[in-house]
Amino acid sequence: MNEASKPLTGGEQPGPAGDDSRGSAAVESVVQLGQTAVPTPESNIFCLTIIGQIEGHMMLPPQNKTTKYEHVIPQLVAAEQNPKIEGLLIVLNTVGGDVEAGLAIAEMIASMSKPKVAIVLGGGHSIGVPIAVSADYTLIAETATMTIHPIRLNGLIIGVPQTFEYLEKMQERVTKFVTRHSKISEETFKELMFRMGQLTRDIGTTVIGSDAVKHGLIDEVGGLGEALRVLNRLIVERKMAKGASLQ
Repeated sequence: MNEASKPLTGGEQPGPAGDDSRGSAAVESVVQLGQTAVPTPESNIFCLTIIGQIEGHMMLPPQNKTTKYEHVIPQLVAAEQNPKIEGLLIVLNTVGGDVEAGLAIAEMIASMSKPKVAIVLGGGHSIGVPIAVSADYTLIAETATMTIHPIRLNGLIIGVPQTFEYLEKMQERVTKFVTRHSKISEETFKELMFRMGQLTRDIGTTVIGSDAVKHGLIDEVGGLGEALRVLNRLIVERKMAKGASLQ
């Protein structure tokens, strides 16, 4: 007699259909999010999180918390094409990572036609800086920090002049993108980047909250509520502009 044809004993009760799937979904929610009930509100805003280390062409160790750019780019394409999505909220808490992958994400965000607002929580370091300023408006939490430093290469480096020319060109790409999408001047950004004496094992500067606003890197000190208010305002302005153009 197989398991399916065994009769039920006195203490067994047939469970309603779907109990197993609901149970597994609840367990998965606890494992992934630490809670059994996950809110699923209908929203016209797509939230993109940039957390941990930005993973590029090389896979990082499994214990590292990463943001994979091959996952982010299709999400941005889908958000741009979906007519129900009217705005993009980017939440950053990243230590940086692969320069070309970070620039690719930043360029994708900057080229989107829909309103974009970014908020830096915790940290937006290294290549996280271009991603933060790629939005139409950027906020930073009062205690959040951003580290600005020169780029570096990992692995085998050939000691020839071309290597240093390549580094300089890549550094110039980052600098031009940041200055083009924020109010900071190129001179100020480079001065912060090459400042000595602030970082123990590197050159550069760590700016905190209001300092980032003072330098023109970030637009405003604020949190989630302020970010959503700005994004909703930009969405309304875009709708009004489209309506005016149709008349």
